[in-house]
Amino acid sequence: MNTRCPDRPYDARMDDLLTALADWKPFNAIVVGDFMLDQLLRGAATRLSPDAPVPVLRVDEQQSQPGGAANLALDLIALHGHVTAFGVTGSDPEADLLSGTLREAGVDDAGLVRDPTRPTTVKRNLIGLAQGRHAQKMFRVDFESNEPIDAAVTTKLLDAFDAALGQADVVCIEDYNKGVCTPELCAAIIERARKAGVPVLVDPAPIKDYSKYRGATAITPNRTEAELATGINAPEDAREAHREQLARTLIDSFELDTLVLTLDKQGALLAHRDDPQAVHVPTTAREVYDVTGAGDMMLAALAAARANGLDWVNSVRFANAAAGLEVEIFGVAPIPVEKIHDELLTQHTAQLGRPRTLEETLVQVRAARHSGSKVVFTNGCFDILHAGHVSLLQRCAALGDMLIVGLNDDHSVHALKGDGRPVNNQNHRAYLLSALQCVDSVVLFNEDTPIRLIEAIKPDVLVKGGDYTPDTVVGAEIVEQHGGRVVILDLIDGLSTTGTIAKMRDH
Repeated sequence: MNTRCPDRPYDARMDDLLTALADWKPFNAIVVGDFMLDQLLRGAATRLSPDAPVPVLRVDEQQSQPGGAANLALDLIALHGHVTAFGVTGSDPEADLLSGTLREAGVDDAGLVRDPTRPTTVKRNLIGLAQGRHAQKMFRVDFESNEPIDAAVTTKLLDAFDAALGQADVVCIEDYNKGVCTPELCAAIIERARKAGVPVLVDPAPIKDYSKYRGATAITPNRTEAELATGINAPEDAREAHREQLARTLIDSFELDTLVLTLDKQGALLAHRDDPQAVHVPTTAREVYDVTGAGDMMLAALAAARANGLDWVNSVRFANAAAGLEVEIFGVAPIPVEKIHDELLTQHTAQLGRPRTLEETLVQVRAARHSGSKVVFTNGCFDILHAGHVSLLQRCAALGDMLIVGLNDDHSVHALKGDGRPVNNQNHRAYLLSALQCVDSVVLFNEDTPIRLIEAIKPDVLVKGGDYTPDTVVGAEIVEQHGGRVVILDLIDGLSTTGTIAKMRDH
């Protein structure tokens, strides 16, 4: 819960975003674009070839996964979208594999047209373990055609698109400049969606001419792509003005409603046609491991947020968080809405300097369970935090992946411990616990026991200190009924809050 410190003032708009996420609804999305298959060949690269000065990859594992617009479709699925895919593949085994993978994930591939005159786009990545430990992309081989699709294929796509448009909440165009997103197809998609009142969001290709995106609801170029499309280079002394100039030029030139200029670790610039004032939406700094798939995740999150009725600022805030989580992993993996919700809650509670509510904690639990993580729970007063407490909590954390601490509130501590307790109020105690690296969440309870929290959280591991026995641990039966276990950990002799207070009084 406490891995990042707030670096900007509290923004009350976050409350609206979190409220919307708590009531997140499924939506219908159409994805149009370049559907690809990413092949990953992994192994060890420990020697050079004897016949050329190149490393040799000894392949131990082969993996195929959707890429390009197909990856965007999976991102939308992870955000609770119902997705229909519109694109072009070849008539080859790779097309079968791609379609099968999409269908297995829940994507409707009825809009994928097979064209025997072109291959399915395949990106073959060779990934070796650097020094036997770190995955490193060594080389990539592409199988593709960049030739524009013909009129007959365009007609098939549009006929299928018309049939699906009536159920759509949002249309996404993912353009990798592989010949599918022709000016003719994009113009027809945008015009038909606009007539139906369905927003069109575009992740543009790195090209000079954006005219085929004319009339789109929004596009999401990065700064380099925007400079290429406008021909405007960045002056060294006018960073903010330059960004706003890029945004305004693209909006005016191509009749866009909105532009989201992505700025990597600096977040994004949000600009609208009917508002002269652009808004900078910051993001949280990340340890960047791999930027692959971040643009797809950004577009998916924007589309999902808009389909759920979020305003543009909160939509960009949500998308920033999603893309930030994406760059922290190697390769591509859809980021579920539960994890994004948890991330935003983490940022929000850190800014507020308070513990989480039970409802907020349950969001965190759902995110953990979605990723297969094991939840550990313990509880206590933790008044005057000492080495014994820290040791106990560290050992608790080692029993699973996420440690939730139930903390007696001030009323509860006073009822249990008597006059003069607690020494530290609940907010101070929660703050200290949250500062520990091993603690993922702190949630208050005002009852004598944490039974209400245990019933709601249903931890995989319930932990108490050695002054308890398994038959005296509150909630043990509940945990065991759900397949969990109860663990009793030894305490460090001579360390207790009561003893600490006594020593202070003696002196």
